[in-house]
Amino acid sequence: MSIHIVALGSECPGGVGPGEEIMGQGQLQGGLLWSYLGHGALVGPCDLESSLHNPAFMEYTSRVFGDVTVVVRDCPSWDLLDSDWASVRKVLEQADILVIKYSVTDKLAFQQVRNGYAPRLRPLLRHWGVPVILVAVGARLNDEGPPCTCPLCASDWSSCVPHSEGLQLSRDLGATYLELPSLNHVFVGRYFGSVLEYFMIQCLKHKAKERPEKRRGNKVNELRPPHLEQPARLPPIRVEESSFSQDMQWLLERGVQFADVAFYAGDSGKELGWAHAAVLCAVSPYFRQLLLGPKTRERPQSRCVCRERDGGPHSLLSTWDGGIIDDMPRSEGHLTGRLTRLVVKDPLLCMCLWETLMFIYRGAWEWEHLQEALEEKLKNSLAVAQLMERIRSLIGRDRGPRDTPSARAAQLGPQTLVNLFNSPLYSDVIFMVQGSVLPAHRAVLVARCDVMAAMFSGKYAEARSRVVPIHGVSSDTFLSFLEYLYTDSCCPASVLQAMAVLVCAEMYQVKRLQHLCEVCVCAYLQSMPSRELASTGISVVRLLRRAKCHNAEQLYVWLLHFIANNYLIFSHKPDFLELSDEEREQVERLRWPSRGYLQELSEYQQRRRKLRKSRCIVM
Repeated sequence: MSIHIVALGSECPGGVGPGEEIMGQGQLQGGLLWSYLGHGALVGPCDLESSLHNPAFMEYTSRVFGDVTVVVRDCPSWDLLDSDWASVRKVLEQADILVIKYSVTDKLAFQQVRNGYAPRLRPLLRHWGVPVILVAVGARLNDEGPPCTCPLCASDWSSCVPHSEGLQLSRDLGATYLELPSLNHVFVGRYFGSVLEYFMIQCLKHKAKERPEKRRGNKVNELRPPHLEQPARLPPIRVEESSFSQDMQWLLERGVQFADVAFYAGDSGKELGWAHAAVLCAVSPYFRQLLLGPKTRERPQSRCVCRERDGGPHSLLSTWDGGIIDDMPRSEGHLTGRLTRLVVKDPLLCMCLWETLMFIYRGAWEWEHLQEALEEKLKNSLAVAQLMERIRSLIGRDRGPRDTPSARAAQLGPQTLVNLFNSPLYSDVIFMVQGSVLPAHRAVLVARCDVMAAMFSGKYAEARSRVVPIHGVSSDTFLSFLEYLYTDSCCPASVLQAMAVLVCAEMYQVKRLQHLCEVCVCAYLQSMPSRELASTGISVVRLLRRAKCHNAEQLYVWLLHFIANNYLIFSHKPDFLELSDEEREQVERLRWPSRGYLQELSEYQQRRRKLRKSRCIVM
């Protein structure tokens, strides 16, 4: 192997100017690279003869590391780049290492290199990726004493090249910068030589990687096992984004049929809007104290900082003087119920009651949106701040050190109705499932489930009955279904439980819950190790049948790929024969490992046996 080094510039003061002859062999032996290579350097006679007539490259060779040939092409004159740029570029293209030299006492030559030649070399060096070593040779002059070797000395900046300018040039070229006060064996061998040897070793490693690997003669016909491809990726299960806030917003806007709270202005008695006591009590402890009870008629007081002039606490809301009206007539086909009328005494809350109720229904965590809506309506920053504090006290959320948007969203959001789940508080419907009594709230069910909205809003028997029987579903499954409607989350305990909830979700047309159950089934199956899959009593083929029967298309496709990826496990089970011809064809097409690989593996094993037998006979 060989390494090509190209050297540009002169380490001697004055260099080689235009019209001057190139250095002879005697001068060459005092150069930087010649000093490093030592007595082993040999000058090519043809190159030397041609270089004496033309300002071309001086070429000489040597050996390093035992058997590595180093070819050096040295050009001390920069004028060659102007007179014959094409030939210089050809030589630079063949270079493995580039060495640029200059004398620190020749500032004019350095400025010509920095301003004229370095910009031409910079894009080529970046494109080729050739390592560059920039060497400053010589000691700086000092009028007051001997030559100064300190790189930070500024006594000779007018006549010599400062250390900072040389370092900046090396950064522009992407080079390694060296300063050699003299060309003795210490600086050349220890400093310059160590850097040059490092780049030569890196160059040899790079060339060794590019060379094709030599194969031994006895390994040419060696058997190699077949390559096993990775199994195909299982298709993802896509789940829709949560619509909990939108569903509750719909309940506030259009669920007047199930409303049981009416708001009136305290000054005019004008009706301001309707709401649902179950939602208000689930979100706000203030409403819970205000609405729950005939036991105490004491009006709850707000924790707001506002006070009356007389010093008494300022009440935001109060019940109507007539109290609670029972058996309020409703629209046809709906149960008669009790209606609570509340008087809004606070003028700011009276003006922005709709925005406040929207904030409460959407989960009571979108504080930024609430503030924007209040600012748009009130047009008064002080009034907005006061009302924000009253709303915060209304829902029982005081501002604290950890009162950040993410912390508030984690506390509330879809979890606002968790206190209503399986609770008799303001319950207006009871589900009878396998002898279990499950209380619920029509307003929440109607907002979260379209099938129940049609069931409780139309002229069906469920709309007029307080007790609704449920058939074909277990109590645990239906309880998990109700839990999703109230909390927007579902965590089945097993694969079979997840499939049961999936069937219930398909029955009531709740697509997002169906997809969440599909994700649970996939996660449970994918977490099982191979031994558990082989010994489990869960029939994946029957899960496939149920997924297809109940329109779980994503789970159906995923289970087909799952059976194909674990073909060697499921193909030996009896229920594998229950697959249809089309399904079996698709599984065979996607199976892992493939038939081709198993056939190649069988042939490889047979050849190995024959090879072992032949070796035994030879022995």
